[in-house]
Amino acid sequence: MRNLQELSTYGNLVWTLAWSDFKARYKNSILGYFWSLLEPLLMLLVLYVVFTHLMSSQVEYYPLFLLLGIIMWSFFSRATTMGLNAIVGKPSFIKKIYFPREILVISSCLTALLMSIFESLVFILFMVYFQMPLSINFIFIPLIILIFFIVTLGAALAIATLNVYYRDIQFIWQVVLQAGFFVTPIVYPISLFSTEVQRLILLNPLAQIITAARDVIIYSTPVTSLSIVYTGIITLVILAIGIVIFMHYEPYFAEEL
Repeated sequence: MRNLQELSTYGNLVWTLAWSDFKARYKNSILGYFWSLLEPLLMLLVLYVVFTHLMSSQVEYYPLFLLLGIIMWSFFSRATTMGLNAIVGKPSFIKKIYFPREILVISSCLTALLMSIFESLVFILFMVYFQMPLSINFIFIPLIILIFFIVTLGAALAIATLNVYYRDIQFIWQVVLQAGFFVTPIVYPISLFSTEVQRLILLNPLAQIITAARDVIIYSTPVTSLSIVYTGIITLVILAIGIVIFMHYEPYFAEEL
């Protein structure tokens, strides 16, 4: 990826693309931006009805537990899906205008982040309803968001590139996301499993990130240094892989499109 100084000169373009995509998603919609609030609530309702009898007695504040997992998974799912089509969906941009191509993927991830910020308003209302106290551990939230965004961007860069050359990637990725929803602790806590299985689940960086967010926000538990170090290393590795793949194939995008 180009150096940060070069990318920073395109900062306005990144935010313009992100905000334009955000508005376009709700254009001609009767409920408009209200869908950003309604969507996680509907998902919560469905999953809560299905899993409440299995989990509510074992998980404290299960509605909050479930809603936070839904919002975080929705961000990853949206950002990678939008990033997947960021290059192939704008062939005229690629062929006619020069700019760092990774900007399209970055702006897609930012659009997904904006949507998640709106969804988080619902979570805040739930916190008020359950009278959740504020904790000093909230200082970890920016770090968790940053790590989550970086790992998502790394994955999006890789699959966006591969999708230019192998269009089957878009179908394969949907299957990966469906499987990922169930192997990541969204609707269940990892405490349900044995220590060995927990360790296996926590090899997934998304499981680490979502668990850390719940511990900090819902249960006022600080993030462990081991978790931060492990997740940080895995995040940088995924970002590095995404960058290497993207930069290797980026010069040939116009030919393929």
